[in-house]
Amino acid sequence: MGLQIHFVVDPQGWCCMGIIIFVWLYNTVFIPKVILFPHYEEGHISAVAILCYYLCSLFCIVSLLRSSVADPGRLPENPKIPLTEREFWELCNKCNMMRPKRSHHCSRCGHCVRRMDHHCPWINNCVGEDNHWLFLQLCFYTQLLSSFTLILDFCHYYYFLPLKKTNWDFFVFRHELALIRISTFMGLVILGGISGLFYTQLMGIFTDTTSIEKMSNCCEEISSPRKPWQQTFSEVFGTRWKILWFIPFRQRQPLRVPYHFANHV
Repeated sequence: MGLQIHFVVDPQGWCCMGIIIFVWLYNTVFIPKVILFPHYEEGHISAVAILCYYLCSLFCIVSLLRSSVADPGRLPENPKIPLTEREFWELCNKCNMMRPKRSHHCSRCGHCVRRMDHHCPWINNCVGEDNHWLFLQLCFYTQLLSSFTLILDFCHYYYFLPLKKTNWDFFVFRHELALIRISTFMGLVILGGISGLFYTQLMGIFTDTTSIEKMSNCCEEISSPRKPWQQTFSEVFGTRWKILWFIPFRQRQPLRVPYHFANHV
């Protein structure tokens, strides 16, 4: 499955994504410089903590960039519909194209997306069948990085020993308190917002229901899962190897499932 770039021209989405990248860059640059490296030099923390922080930060930005440019599942202009699956296709009343059931038309992107969950301005892209797994990874690693940052902010003032070797000629140490407060504020806001979003995404996978289907009330049995959770998660991530669900550097291979079972709505 080749890598397909999907770029959405949307100034509002660019602005939202720019905010996310700024927050990530702020914490990736200042937190190690203010907290991790100084306390490591004085023996308060080990190198493992620095490695884990940068690894979490790397996974977070990779999942963000990949989910923002990955093709969410855009349908071709003239799809070839097998004879045995024609009953599971329908006509879009906005673009007048045939699409599989559970597909939806995104007015912001201007085309239909297979199993579209929603359009997310924070990644400037739709969340659909082919990039939903990357969006879940983004939510997970954003929560992890925000929690890690908040713990470091707390330990810096209330748990770690005071720093002895501090070079006050540096800007970051002259404004240390302000930088830590900004980091804490951003961490609390992002952690609170992303936790609710991640919960709704997980519940949607457990019940095999997209956010659009929940809002349109087109699924009468939202609360009762039709498939085991391992199967629904495997279909979203494209693999049954659970360790690979956490790796954003791979390519997703869609699992072969019966078409009528995958399009029960």
